[in-house]
Amino acid sequence: MQPLQLSILGFCLVALCQSCQDTASSSTTAKDWWETAQFYQIYPRSFMDSDGDGIGDLNGITSKLEYLRDLGVTAAWLSPIFKSPMVDFGYDISDFYDIQPEYGTLEDFRNLIKKANELGLKIILDFVPNHSSDENEWFKKSVKREKGYEDYYVWHDGKVNASTGEREPPSNWLQAFRGSAWEWVEERQQYYLHQFAVQQADLNYRNPDVVAQMKRVLRYWLDEGVAGFRCDAVPVLFEVEPDENGQYADEAVSGLTDDVDARNYLKSELIENRPETIDMAYQWRTVMDDYQRIHGGDTRVLLIETYAPPAYTMQFYGNRSVEGAHIPFNFNLITVPASSGVSAGSIKTAVDNWLLNMPAGRTANWVIGNHDQRRAASRYGTKNTDAMNMLVMVLPGASVTYQGEELGMTDGWISWEDTQDPAACNSNQNTYEQFTRDPSRTPFHWTSGTNAGFSTALKTWLPLATNYQELNVELELTESNSHLKIYKALVEMRKVSKTLQNGSTKYGVLNEDVFVVKRHLSGSPSIIYVANLGSSSISVDLREFDKTLTSPLTLELGSQSSTKAVGASFDTKNLELLEGESLIFTSN
Repeated sequence: MQPLQLSILGFCLVALCQSCQDTASSSTTAKDWWETAQFYQIYPRSFMDSDGDGIGDLNGITSKLEYLRDLGVTAAWLSPIFKSPMVDFGYDISDFYDIQPEYGTLEDFRNLIKKANELGLKIILDFVPNHSSDENEWFKKSVKREKGYEDYYVWHDGKVNASTGEREPPSNWLQAFRGSAWEWVEERQQYYLHQFAVQQADLNYRNPDVVAQMKRVLRYWLDEGVAGFRCDAVPVLFEVEPDENGQYADEAVSGLTDDVDARNYLKSELIENRPETIDMAYQWRTVMDDYQRIHGGDTRVLLIETYAPPAYTMQFYGNRSVEGAHIPFNFNLITVPASSGVSAGSIKTAVDNWLLNMPAGRTANWVIGNHDQRRAASRYGTKNTDAMNMLVMVLPGASVTYQGEELGMTDGWISWEDTQDPAACNSNQNTYEQFTRDPSRTPFHWTSGTNAGFSTALKTWLPLATNYQELNVELELTESNSHLKIYKALVEMRKVSKTLQNGSTKYGVLNEDVFVVKRHLSGSPSIIYVANLGSSSISVDLREFDKTLTSPLTLELGSQSSTKAVGASFDTKNLELLEGESLIFTSN
């Protein structure tokens, strides 16, 4: 879902090298599959269309699983595939136990799981716990106050304006897609809460029946063979309880914008990041662990979406007495450069925010894009495509790739007439581009042919990005030094390198523009990542970053823009870097 709040940032500078951090001790302890996994997010609607209707589907995904295997992907996470009116393209679920017909059938899903298992791939589903569609049977029964469903959603009588006598919403809370978070239902004579679109009614997690129902959803899909879940929009699961008079408090004005309909016009202290939400994640983890204990097999993984301050986010990992999410998603590499600009310093801040706050013994993860953000290559700059893909592979822990990042796909331009995203449709023709998420959801580029090989339809659900003939799988597999081939080499390096799997991590900034990472493990070659994120060529002395680095360094991999020869040796004292050049070395 659309992020609702950015992380709190911290920043520290020390001398020439900005507080080079050395984190975690080396370990050779065997890691579980997810701890060094390469997760790959598929947006099903835009991945591959098998039936020519212009919309991606399950059989299309199944037909391309060999591509994921050849990439070296560990697990594919599918954005929602459940039955839905598609107001928010699957995040408004009308039946949590069935497949959206335009994506296929339950039998198609079972075939996908079967083939994925044969190829050694794991499938993770998007779990959308906060809300359902207003077309869900649960909501329809709740509107009618049917027994057992009366309090399935967050209902309230609202308030009566003392001056006008008119009924008003219970509070001033705002939804993510502009306007009031409350909607009046004439039949029930009450308002319901919707933190997203009007058609996405918030479930009431203070009702034990709702909690039990959503756990049944998890177990149902675990029975179908999924390897775990990515949990959507978790921070908004609970809101503050009403006061002693049964009234909800208003949020204070944030001062961030003058747009009174925008979510961030108000603070979100009452409707996000509540302590009860953390406990619910712990309960879901128990469902995962109990399932494995009973049925055996590999760990079923729990991934949590949260755009929240570190002090809150880190609680999702669990504590001394209870386990929480295996991986709370780390969006710092997205949020920090978005607010501070793309630079070596902002990248260091992003890494600091996670590694310096993460509880001991937990697993880090690194994300540079998803379906809610503009594409990574468009945000970081196309020259930094390889640098960012390298970074998430070199840093410790798991990494997450959004479909197309391995190709260097950029945003497609979507006209107002072709706009689909409700976040944009709720605005207007003059402002929609501030809110739209459509540009990162354009169809995947398979070939240089019609519709980029995505579909045989006359028209695809979103127009393709215009550069698909220059950036596509077919072409990049034939090029000697494409983004795709660099990506595949990175994944392979990550799989075979004990240093990348178990080594300690040191990182820092040189000469303001260069970000450096060193991974070290006793008895194995060290891995050194160097990236020039500045706007001009530069020469650096790597000994200012780490005095123990000795020449020569052997180049293992270079970015597409690099002219340096793989296998060549380089001096640590005077390393010349082109604008946008990123390199990975080994050192003994």
